[in-house]
Amino acid sequence: MSKLMQFIKESYAELRKVVWPSREDVVSSVKVVIVSTILFAAILGLVDVVLLLGVRAIF
Repeated sequence: MSKLMQFIKESYAELRKVVWPSREDVVSSVKVVIVSTILFAAILGLVDVVLLLGVRAIF
């Protein structure tokens, strides 16, 4: 039981050392992720359409 308490105390001490990002940093990062995801999805969709048209033209 003492090892468990020691683990909890050490974990808490480590969490106090963490520098958490500000709300603005998180919002900025989320915007980058959303824009990147939409852009990547659009590019993949375009590649899919081009390949589909290519396969239809061949067959």
